[in-house]
Amino acid sequence: MEGYDSYDAATTAAAAGLGVGALIFYLVLIVLLIVAMWKMFEKAGEPGWKSIVPFLNAFTLFQMSWGNGWLFLLGFVPVANAVVYIIMQWKLCKAFGKGVGFFVLMLFLPFIAWLILGFGSDDYYGPQ
Repeated sequence: MEGYDSYDAATTAAAAGLGVGALIFYLVLIVLLIVAMWKMFEKAGEPGWKSIVPFLNAFTLFQMSWGNGWLFLLGFVPVANAVVYIIMQWKLCKAFGKGVGFFVLMLFLPFIAWLILGFGSDDYYGPQ
């Protein structure tokens, strides 16, 4: 087949190396985020293992931010889920004593914000 003859072994190896490198970076980031969320839950007085259980982690996050964990069910309602999630992020920032600047960081770079909440020295003050 013509067209495929232009690919040599070096190009294929370079592409595979980039793919493996991206995968390793992604896995390291995921592990860091899991540890950060675990630590954030412990700061709030919750068992860290709740952060890795699907649905229970969302329930606990809403409990930490709103004071009522059952509001996480609004996450299943189209359009309302985006609004409720943004409000939850704002309330979570306030629960950790953070302000508007940190909220903007959480909206646009949530990975960094979660790492700061987990590994930072901030205290949990409860739902505000």
